[in-house]
Amino acid sequence: MPQHDRLIIAVGDLVWDVLVKPDSELLPGGDTTGAIQLAPGGSAANVAAWIARAAMPAGFIGAVGRDLFGDLIIADLEREGVVLHAPRTAERDTGVILALIAANGQRSMVTNQGADFRLYPADLPQQMLRQAAHVHITAWSLFSDPPRAAAIEAANAAHRAGATVSFDPASFQMINELGVEAFRAVTAALPVDILFPNRDEAQALTGLVEPAAMAQALREIYPQALVAIKLDRDGCFVAAADHVAHYPAAAVAEVVDTTGAGDAFNGVFLAHYIRTRDYATAAHFANHAGAWVVARLGARPPIDEALRCS
Repeated sequence: MPQHDRLIIAVGDLVWDVLVKPDSELLPGGDTTGAIQLAPGGSAANVAAWIARAAMPAGFIGAVGRDLFGDLIIADLEREGVVLHAPRTAERDTGVILALIAANGQRSMVTNQGADFRLYPADLPQQMLRQAAHVHITAWSLFSDPPRAAAIEAANAAHRAGATVSFDPASFQMINELGVEAFRAVTAALPVDILFPNRDEAQALTGLVEPAAMAQALREIYPQALVAIKLDRDGCFVAAADHVAHYPAAAVAEVVDTTGAGDAFNGVFLAHYIRTRDYATAAHFANHAGAWVVARLGARPPIDEALRCS
């Protein structure tokens, strides 16, 4: 089966985002008005949804609670056109993330360890993984075990069958708290063909600040990997064995909320790169998707005529 007809699978979290954007500064003991929205999220699930939005076969593997919120979020991802393997667990309820959004659109997140942290190797659909074209892993699945063993096994099972693997380091704060050497040790068992750090994560992993230097250092840490560094309003920097280039970002009139912009970039980049093997096309559409997301509230806003991702 050709690569472009096989699933691109994201493994990890399917959770609800509680998005809070206050109208004024939050003061201890104070009160203010603001925008509050419950929206489907989870870094891995967002990537899967954006792969589907970019017109490629998308799959998702991750644990969800045996609760009403689990029913609703599974149905939402299915409506996006994603093929799901979502074992239900009674150990914990479906996960929730609180995203506090500043006036400039930058978000700070508080993550509870919900059902998404209860994915085990025995839960994995081995046939689905063996037939995948690609598997995407986020570091949120590696910072604790479970679900670390399941995420690493999913990546390796697919890789052994010929699939490629991408990895998003996920959080510069978690990298710093864990320690760079410990983070590298945790990811040593993960096959990485494509790396998707943002600027802060690349700096945390390399100690460098210039995109080209960071990309070169990251390719030494993850040999042979295609590195796509997300640079927010500066676009992205892509480095591979046969390609090094900076791709400018699409213009954004107003940054409303940065939640999920990196996931949109990852999903759209993967969809186009796996379909075309063209770096420039993948970067162009990925930059556009990221810019479209930050101009709206939430990681997966309803599609409108301004979105071009396929």
